[in-house]
Amino acid sequence: MDFYNNHSHNILPKSFPSFALFNSIPLIRAMKKIIPFIIILAVGCTSKKTPDVSSIKINLQVTRFEKEFFAVDTSKIDASLQKLSDKNKGFTQDFLFNILGTQPMVDSAGKDVKAFISSYKSLYESSQKLFADFDGIAKEIEEGLKYTKHYFPAYKLPERVITFIGPINSYANIITSDGLAVGLQLYMGNNYPLYQTEACQNLYPAYVSRRFDKAYIPVNCMKNIVDDVYPNKVAGSPLIEQMIESGKRLYVLDALLPQTEDTLKTGYSKAQLEACFDNEKNIWTFFIENNLLYETEPTRTNMFLNDAPNTPEINAETPGFIGQFVGWQIVKKWMNKNDKKTLAELLQTPNKQIFKEAKYKP
Repeated sequence: MDFYNNHSHNILPKSFPSFALFNSIPLIRAMKKIIPFIIILAVGCTSKKTPDVSSIKINLQVTRFEKEFFAVDTSKIDASLQKLSDKNKGFTQDFLFNILGTQPMVDSAGKDVKAFISSYKSLYESSQKLFADFDGIAKEIEEGLKYTKHYFPAYKLPERVITFIGPINSYANIITSDGLAVGLQLYMGNNYPLYQTEACQNLYPAYVSRRFDKAYIPVNCMKNIVDDVYPNKVAGSPLIEQMIESGKRLYVLDALLPQTEDTLKTGYSKAQLEACFDNEKNIWTFFIENNLLYETEPTRTNMFLNDAPNTPEINAETPGFIGQFVGWQIVKKWMNKNDKKTLAELLQTPNKQIFKEAKYKP
């Protein structure tokens, strides 16, 4: 899980109706990669010239699943769900059992669906006003997929974007066997009243919910693609290797979204982003002087690799997830020295080799 590395919130406070019993049943279909709200850090463009991908044809279909789901006839729930399943094979099962968290029994599923529709009708109606037109967002995702095809031609691209409304404590982005699924309930705008409630703030503090905006949808979709192309396998490694691992992903993300604003790709405010660059030398000095580069103890490494309002161990101005920023700087320097390397070759190069050869010293 990973939608802001790794802040998965699967249990709601008692003041929320909970429909997300995510771990109570097996997966019905393979959900290849899951994202709840994760900070994505990749600033600026790659050092290489942005390629022309206009000749690459991507026919990305958009399925507004939430429209059909909230239109089900709750007085004939069994027949309505069967009809929904027949029309949206695969994803309906993923939604009911893996997102909504219903039990695999007809009676239980029907009751849960009725309760969910009743509780989330207001959010659904608001979402239809906010997302009356999804074409612009789909276009951005499609452009990212063109770059994906250019850099990773063997990767099988998703052919659909599926929008849905799930429980507030469920997923914002998922890659399923049917396509890229986007949970609109976590993109209603940072001022959406539900996000301001105490119960929701317990799930998603302000530094997280401020990114619950539709502008982040393409970035988070492409973050999922990067993680699907290149699964993270360095957990438990020395901190420097984990930072470089994160830096690789950010470098690739930037290549897939070269026109996207830096603040969206980083998840940082403009002031935070500027602070990273202004204090780059001091940030690196902190890791050196505290002998942290080869630290493997999770209680010490996670504070630099997870989302947070800031990194107080360094100073109040340094944003959270600062390990990704450092890793990205190292990767960028290495790629500048190895400008003939492809993104695929970058991903396959051992992190310790990148660190040694980059000779990073801001």
